[in-house]
Amino acid sequence: MEKEFASTLLENAVSELAKLPGIGRKTSLRLILHLLRENEDTAIALGEAIIKLRKEIKYCKICHNISETDICPICNNPSRDATTICVVENVKDVMIIESTHQFNGLYHVLGGLISPMDGIGPQDIEIESLVERAAKGEIKEVILALSATMEGDTTNFYIFRKLSPFDVKITILARGVAIGNEIEYTDEVTLGRSIINRTLFTDSFKNETIRKQPHNITGSRAIRLRRNFQMGKRHKHLAIWLDNCAIFQTSDMRIYKKLFCRHL
Repeated sequence: MEKEFASTLLENAVSELAKLPGIGRKTSLRLILHLLRENEDTAIALGEAIIKLRKEIKYCKICHNISETDICPICNNPSRDATTICVVENVKDVMIIESTHQFNGLYHVLGGLISPMDGIGPQDIEIESLVERAAKGEIKEVILALSATMEGDTTNFYIFRKLSPFDVKITILARGVAIGNEIEYTDEVTLGRSIINRTLFTDSFKNETIRKQPHNITGSRAIRLRRNFQMGKRHKHLAIWLDNCAIFQTSDMRIYKKLFCRHL
């Protein structure tokens, strides 16, 4: 195969970086040239950080999350609810759920989903270790937080069958019309599940997610929200409410902007 670049070193660097997901050869070349323009210490620090990460990173012996020690900080935290386990596909899902600050239990990372088309069976992911954790009798609830795909549902059903002999409540993430979505643009499967799993109206706002969280909405976003709530008499009560509730989830920010700040 003919080389694209005159320099073999450049060719090798671009080819290796282009193996990463989401990075093509053009993007890889741009990043490599950027590193060459930077100070030599920058490239060396990046390389050493990647090498150190790959050599020293570990997987938790309990939940299989990434960790610097044999037991990850989440499993080692005595304030977490050890009777509730959230089952996720990969490490990234742990980070996403943790960012919501709504779950205080432990996790179990499967490391993939059952996919016969791809040759991935139950023995290829961490299901048996989940069964072993349930067999100890300390777990009261297992939350299946897997993607709503054919592979995710297949894995959910298999885990359900494996855990059925134990006295464990098995729940699944709620599925339905997302907040802010219009019925017209919702697919039939999602809309059908929403109708089948409908809830009482009083329950829909009983557990609102406007709770005090460790993240504040600050800076220009908070200023714009407060200013728009203060514009006009109809928003006056909302401005008072905002002042009394200094802490929000960032996900709620989009909801309030959509409902009350259409003129932005």
